[in-house]
Amino acid sequence: MYLYIGLKRRKGVLEEVISRALYTDEPENYSVSYRDFDRVRDVKLLEFLEFSDNFETIPASRIVLVKRKGKILYRTARPELNKLLK
Repeated sequence: MYLYIGLKRRKGVLEEVISRALYTDEPENYSVSYRDFDRVRDVKLLEFLEFSDNFETIPASRIVLVKRKGKILYRTARPELNKLLK
């Protein structure tokens, strides 16, 4: 067993965008596109966090896009999820 004391992992791009939206900006300006079976659904960030139970029922790995006022701030690098956007 390994014990990592004092080591922090760096936030990923998605975590940084969501953190910024929640704590330093207006979260109602953000929308999330996530994979729901064979299609992509678009919802407001606060709505997504509510029904995903803070990523418990819908993991962050299913997020395809995060937009702020229509501008893409995050896009997944996974090609199989990018195909669903077309």
